[in-house]
Amino acid sequence: MTTTSVRGTARLPARFHGIVFPFVLSIVMCATVSAVSTAKAIGLSPDFVTRWLGAWLVSWMVAFPVLLLILPLVRRLVGLIVAPPQR
Repeated sequence: MTTTSVRGTARLPARFHGIVFPFVLSIVMCATVSAVSTAKAIGLSPDFVTRWLGAWLVSWMVAFPVLLLILPLVRRLVGLIVAPPQR
């Protein structure tokens, strides 16, 4: 199930790109947005990390499935807006 790169690290096969990309993107984006929102709402208080992690988890549980659903639409939309690369 895994493939090995030149450096010997185990990697997932390319067919998992469609799941791994939105998974990682949703983690990073939700972490960033929830951290900013939490800091704006409560400041950098002593319980910031605890409250931020709670906000991140809820937002990530929504964002990941939404990304899986809308990514094909977004790809098509971007294809209409951006010219294909020249060969």
